[in-house]
Amino acid sequence: MAKLVQFDRLGGPEVLTLRDVESRAPGAGEVRIRVDAIGLNRAEIMYREGAYFYQPVFPSTLGYEAAGVVEATGEGVTDLAEGDLVAVVPAFLQTEYGTYGESVVLPASAVVPRPANVDATTAAAVWMAYTTAYGPLVESGRVRPGDHVLITAASSSVGLAAIQIARHIGAIPIATTRGAGKKQRLLDAGAADVIVTDDEDLPARIEEITGGEGVRLAFDPIAGPGVETIAQGIAPGGHLVVYGALDPRTTPLPNAQSFPALNSSTYTLFEITSDPERLRRAVAFVNAGLASGSFTPVVDKTFDLADIAEAHRYMEANGQVGKIVVTVTHDDTTS
Repeated sequence: MAKLVQFDRLGGPEVLTLRDVESRAPGAGEVRIRVDAIGLNRAEIMYREGAYFYQPVFPSTLGYEAAGVVEATGEGVTDLAEGDLVAVVPAFLQTEYGTYGESVVLPASAVVPRPANVDATTAAAVWMAYTTAYGPLVESGRVRPGDHVLITAASSSVGLAAIQIARHIGAIPIATTRGAGKKQRLLDAGAADVIVTDDEDLPARIEEITGGEGVRLAFDPIAGPGVETIAQGIAPGGHLVVYGALDPRTTPLPNAQSFPALNSSTYTLFEITSDPERLRRAVAFVNAGLASGSFTPVVDKTFDLADIAEAHRYMEANGQVGKIVVTVTHDDTTS
């Protein structure tokens, strides 16, 4: 038996229940891992509420990220073995698999080795954030050394990862935050400049920072009408990449009569994680950065698995800078 978080109806954090369930053997192409830490994501809140792009099948578990140790492998799995230190990449549907538990079965294609010098809490904070930022900043080839990159809602785990990746490839990250309270923390995290959107005019500040050139790429999880303001700060021929929908209002396509010509697109990390070759490159890139110390995930706060509902409430309060991680204690802990 192992503890697993499940829910039977849509709703707030209170619907999450920690239950004892029977552990199962992994099937063909699957592995079972003992979970030591779980990374939380807003996608899981949306999934729990019924606002995600697919609906739960009850009773449902949830969770995209974790780190731990391989307990068993299924038929056909040859690149992972019992005892391997691993992390979990978001590369599956939560209707089929989840990471919120003490011991979970996952597709082997979503389980990757982690560097020996990276502990479980750090590894659980990596893959959603860094893979999401890797796609538009690295895999696409759109960002070059010396380019300015606008990173909105930059205090999120993805935003902080994007700052580090931009710095790593020689680009110049400009971060935004609504209030001044997070400005210094974003500067400390590596942002070249921080624009406080409640107090400052975004296009004007971008023009000032870039010397009138604009940003080569804007990386935005908010969407909604605000993209029209962002578009005013993008260089001609630059890119607006929307990777989230924090603003539920309709997102307009920037008007070519009002702004310089630009390329506008949506993006999800599944473009990387569902393609084996792209995922191989992403894993190599991120693990190299972790091993060298260039990438250091920011963990805002940790919770125990028994406090999973409280961890979701904390995320919903929107006060964190970086990742929220849930740790799992085992009687025979070795991680």
